[in-house]
Amino acid sequence: MNQKNLFVVGLDDFNRQRLETLRGAEHYRFHGVIEPAEVYETEIFPIGEMLERATRELEAFDGTIDGIVGYMDFPVSTMLPILCERFGTRSTSLESLLKCEHKYWSRRVQREVIPDFIPAFTAFDPFDDDALTRIGEAGLYIPFFVKPIKSSGSRLGFLIDSPETFYLAIEQLREQIGLIADPFNTVLEHARLPPEVAAVDGHFCMAEEIIGGWQCTVEGYVFEGEVVSYGIVDSLRYPQVLSFFHYRYPTGLPGYVQEKMTELTRTVMTHIGYDNAAFNIEYYWDEVQERIWLLEINTRISQSHCDLFEKVDGVSNQQVTIDLGLGRRPDMPHREGEFPMAAKFFYRVFFSDAVVTRVPSEAEIAALKADFPGTLIALQVAVGQRLSTLPEQDSYSYALAHIWMGARDETQLLANYDSLASRLGFEFDDIQG
Repeated sequence: MNQKNLFVVGLDDFNRQRLETLRGAEHYRFHGVIEPAEVYETEIFPIGEMLERATRELEAFDGTIDGIVGYMDFPVSTMLPILCERFGTRSTSLESLLKCEHKYWSRRVQREVIPDFIPAFTAFDPFDDDALTRIGEAGLYIPFFVKPIKSSGSRLGFLIDSPETFYLAIEQLREQIGLIADPFNTVLEHARLPPEVAAVDGHFCMAEEIIGGWQCTVEGYVFEGEVVSYGIVDSLRYPQVLSFFHYRYPTGLPGYVQEKMTELTRTVMTHIGYDNAAFNIEYYWDEVQERIWLLEINTRISQSHCDLFEKVDGVSNQQVTIDLGLGRRPDMPHREGEFPMAAKFFYRVFFSDAVVTRVPSEAEIAALKADFPGTLIALQVAVGQRLSTLPEQDSYSYALAHIWMGARDETQLLANYDSLASRLGFEFDDIQG
């Protein structure tokens, strides 16, 4: 049987190893397109040049191009529909993808079909000195949440609880928003946008009503028009702050809440016209008010969830990405993994800044893995590094390590993490804040 050639934008060694454990992987050959360091770089994304270089790489390949896929957020997610259209491989359309990733357009289309499940919102120009007044004229008043029209992770997201915090946020937005806005606008040039959306480009921001509750993520896909939700992952934060503590799978939500979220997912993704691609949707369940809120739609699987699905269901949900890229219905198992429950923990410090003077040694990490079987530890910092240079951080803390663990239940999971975290020997100098 001839092997299928699958091209993965930004493929790194860690994900190559994971992809090679998927069902049917012996029939695939994985090829990288664009170096991973380029798509992880957050200072500049020359997306136009990257698209043309990827096109040249693919055109020069001596063989069939059976699928072009990716597992990362911007810029990879927005490059895929353009490349897939050029080479005739499976993907959703660029317009349907932008109805998810352009936060203003996304809210507008969500409002058309599920108006009771989204917050009040308005777009504003952070370079407009009267922005706060215009937000009030649109019916939004402090407190509210601010985020760019296109962002990555929680970057440049701010809880606004006073005029002072608004203007502090505006300073950071004006300084940094162009890093994603400029390349995102390059992508928008490839799409047919309604006039009211075209007027709100990547340099704009969103102000939204404060929503909250039990946060979770519905992982799903659409195959030939059928919307399938195959797992819900809980997102738990540190007390009193916006920083994530851990992701946990499977969810602890009541069954009827899970069913309603699945129904909302089917309604909105069908309305958007999203097809033949993976996605995940973040929701809140406000238990006190008995309300569900749709937070945002992501046009990819979550890399953070891959090991969770592998530990609990038996295979990484990258299986979904690969099968869809080949035009096949995804072959995802259910509850065939080693652990009944799994989590990804974020080991953080809440400094304004600091310099790292010590990280856990290889021997110390090996000992932790031996004491907690199935655990993965990925350090995010190095000795001598200033925390403020770390990419993809939220506005309130720094993640020093990502830790994936499996357990029989939540009690054991948290106890094991507490024990492991107490043995992580990070040290710092020049601590600020």
